Order: sequence, then C-alpha cells, then structure tokens
Amino acid sequence: MKDAFLKKIADKSAVIGIVGLGYVGLPLMLRFNEVGFKVLGFDIDQSKVDALHAGNSYIEHISGDSIASARASGFEATTDFSRAPEADALILCVPTPLNKYREPDMSYVLGTIDSLVPHLRAGHLVSLESTTYPGTTDEELLPRIESRGFKVGEDAYLVFSPEREDPGNPNFTTRTIPKVCGGVTPACQEIGVALYSAVIDKVVPVSSTRAAEMTKLLENIHRAVNIGLVNEMKIVADKMGIDIHEVIRAAATKPFGFVPYYPGPGLGGHCIPIDPFYLTWKAREYGVHTRFIELAGEVNSSMPDYVISKVAAALNERKKAINGSKILVLGIAYKKNVDDMRESPSVFLMEKLRDLGAEISYSDPHVPVFPKMREHHFELSSVALTADSIAGYDCVLLATDHDKFDYAQLQQHAQLIVDSRGKYLQPAANVVKA
Repeated sequence: MKDAFLKKIADKSAVIGIVGLGYVGLPLMLRFNEVGFKVLGFDIDQSKVDALHAGNSYIEHISGDSIASARASGFEATTDFSRAPEADALILCVPTPLNKYREPDMSYVLGTIDSLVPHLRAGHLVSLESTTYPGTTDEELLPRIESRGFKVGEDAYLVFSPEREDPGNPNFTTRTIPKVCGGVTPACQEIGVALYSAVIDKVVPVSSTRAAEMTKLLENIHRAVNIGLVNEMKIVADKMGIDIHEVIRAAATKPFGFVPYYPGPGLGGHCIPIDPFYLTWKAREYGVHTRFIELAGEVNSSMPDYVISKVAAALNERKKAINGSKILVLGIAYKKNVDDMRESPSVFLMEKLRDLGAEISYSDPHVPVFPKMREHHFELSSVALTADSIAGYDCVLLATDHDKFDYAQLQQHAQLIVDSRGKYLQPAANVVKA
C-alpha cells in the first residue's frame, strides 16, 4: 500500500484534499495545482467555495487570476466532506485559536477530523498543519483514525507538518520555505516527506509528530519572547528619553550575535499571540511552569494599554480627553502591507478607545470595510486620507505602518500623531512615540 501511494505521488496521480481554504490552505492548494496534482478543497464556508468556483480570491495577496487558472486545470472546492474518499491525502489547515480563558480551542481541529473520520478509507494520508501543542496528533487524531479499524502506518498514514506561511512577504513563497514533517511511524514519515517534497524545495524530517509540533511552537515562542524583550526595553528607553528604534537600528549593525526585533502596539497574526499559550497549557500536565514564556506574554499583552496611556497623555498635554476626541486609527491589519486581521492589536486599541468614549475611525488601504470577526464588531469603512480629513482628527494613532500611507502628508496635516511603530525618525512637535 505504501509503495502504491509513493508511486501516485511520483506520477502526480495522487489527489490532494486540502481542508480549510484560508491563509494557509489556499497557497498550498495553488502550489499542488501548479505542479500538476488534482486538488479538492474543503471548507465549511459556502461563500468561500462560491468565490473560488467563480475564479475569485478573498485574500488580497492571492490573485483572482491564480484561482481562475487553478479552476481551469481541475481544482474544485466543496463543503461536502463525504467527498473525502476522492482524495488520497487530506491536509488539515484549520484555525487553532484560544478560548476566552486563554486556553487552546481545539474545536476546529477536532470538529474537522470528526467530520472526516466516517469518510476515511484505506490508504488515506492525513496531515495536520494547524499549530498545536505537542501530543495533539498522537492523542487526538491517531485514536480517531484507528477507530475506523485502520492501523496507522499500514492501512492509513498520519503526519504533522506545521505551516510556515508569512502573508505578504515577497521574499518567501510556499515553495521556498522549508517544510518540517514528522510521522507517527517510519512509513508515515516516508509518505509525508515524499508528498511535500513534490511541491516544496526542502523538506526537513524530524523523529516524531511531537517533535514537529514542538518545532513550530519554538519558532513562534522565540519571536514572542524577543518581541516581549524589546517591548519592555521600549518602556524603559521612553522613560529615559531615548528612542528605542534608533537603538535597535544601531545594535543591528553588529554583524554577529544580535538579531533585530521591533516593538509595537501588541502582537498580532495567527501565531505569535497564540502559540506560546499552547505550550504553557500543555506543560502544566507535566508539572512545568513556563515562567519565561508567560512573562513575555504578559509584557506583550500589556502593550495596547501602554499605547492607550500614551494617547491619553498626549491628548492631555493639548488640554483634551480621550472621551469625545475624534481618533483615527491608521492600519488595522495585524502587520504591514497585508489584509490579514487575525488577532490584530489595532482592533483591541479601537475597542479600548471606543470604551473610553472616543469617536473612532480607521484608514487602511488593504481593508476597505471592517470585516466580520468572531469577537469584534465595528460598522466602519476605511477613511480616505486627505489634508482636510487628517486635520479633522484630534489624534491620529499609527498602529500598522503600511507602505501605502503618505507619512509626510500625515505629519504635515495631523494635529497629533501617536506613533506605535517607530515610523517617524525625526522628533516633531506633533509626533509622540508610543
């Protein structure tokens, strides 16, 4: 059975099922389609399926032309999980957020595998790409698959291969980002590595699914801890009248032993604000208290409140209160030059300012209308930036530093800019660093 699967990968007759057609699943679909595999996409959102069938994209950095091309060469999308037997490989790319107690919300992963289990057949490969705590693949997916009577490693195959997408980064693509893969058994590993090697330039095998799960967490915890460090340094430097961004630029000239990380108004995206909590939660099972990670989480989680305090102080200096002030939030995507809103600190800033009585508007060239989100709601559209519109706000809060903003125009016409991204290098009377 294994040899037959490997042959299907080699001659590209394997059908690839991708479950979850978002920021991870859609680029992966395009890559498999590009090299000649037939891809069947699954999603619970009928509007996404309809958009894809019409040759349209709902992600800014993925073109409609690429979707239309994939459709023309055989890509299909469906909400019907009973079609799973048509695929040879089922790659799960579904969200793994936190619940309101900051604990892992595994409902999407478990709901997905539970929907697929009745339709599994002998020979299926299941690959989980969603970031999660070490042990998820072994403890949750393995017994569900084997409940159908399959022996994983013989009748079916199971791997964990964490996604490494960086939306909007022009320097790396799905193909060029190395892919880590860990299998439940050596046979699982061999098939998983062969599958991904067909579309990814470099695949990095690790000894187990748990090692692969921990690898993804380490990557993101590394960033979270270092960002927590510079966020704390930012507060200290500000008290001392030092520009932390100038310091970071200077330190980054050292050609060894230093990697620049940059402070901001809080952590955003689908990984860094969330993934550390997956490990801290699981570590409790082993009696380990992950103090270092949790401290970084505390620092990073406090950044929106720090920025709000800087807004309040800057307005107070101008004999104004947040309550009643017109405040324009610049950039509501979680990072520059993308339309990705997941865990965006801008949204938390908007909510906090609204709760304090501010009249909130936003401008973001990548997000024309505030989207429907699971936990956040604003009936707003992006404001066009003109000299008059900019001058009409009591405060402009730079939350996400998109390249499309005209920063000189903003500085020329804004009454007050609170800069949480270190975009303005030179001191100015109407610019306050946050």
